[in-house]
Amino acid sequence: METVTAKQDRIGARVPHEVYETLCRAAELTGATVNQFLVQSALKEAQAVIEREEVIRLSPRDWNWLLDLMENPPQPNAKLQAAMKHYQDAKQNNADNTFNWGP
Repeated sequence: METVTAKQDRIGARVPHEVYETLCRAAELTGATVNQFLVQSALKEAQAVIEREEVIRLSPRDWNWLLDLMENPPQPNAKLQAAMKHYQDAKQNNADNTFNWGP
């Protein structure tokens, strides 16, 4: 029977003795090893940072405003129409000028 082992990486850090003592005390109070405590704490903070940077939070008022805009978008103005034409022209030019691998 095969056993599957998950790939693990190592992280090391040097810290002042006072920091180490604080980490040891906190780990002991939570019933974890220092390593477990560090990994759990770092992972929780990492997830919070990622969520803070990747998730957009809206108030109910702003959410309703956004939904209304998506359901009833305004008519494109002259600048947007020019940008769309520029994009379509550039896309067409790219399709006509495909890269030639030959000599």
